Amino acid sequence: QVQLVESGGGLVQAGGSLRLSCAASGRTLSIAYVRWFRQAPGKERELVASMPRDASNTYYADSVKGRFTMSRNNAKNTVYLEMNSLKAEDTAVYYCATGDSRGQGTQVTVSS
Repeated sequence: QVQLVESGGGLVQAGGSLRLSCAASGRTLSIAYVRWFRQAPGKERELVASMPRDASNTYYADSVKGRFTMSRNNAKNTVYLEMNSLKAEDTAVYYCATGDSRGQGTQVTVSS
């Protein structure tokens, strides 16, 4: 079992940037397929980005393509989600997940 802890969320103005982190313990992320999800109140959960273990083909949802970048540092057992040009519609709780494990989430609020 892997434990995941997200951080880096907060309140930012539209057009601003945030960098989310997802730190793993219990099992290395270097062999794991990792995903970032988000869920806004009253909306379905959305897959934002995902990265296979070799980072060869990262997926981005159309809604974030060109603005968000997912990366990983296997030495630190951490994955990141760099979010630029944030919009009000990016407001949500952001989760990272791998296998059956999911973090507690971090709130991102974008003011317009």
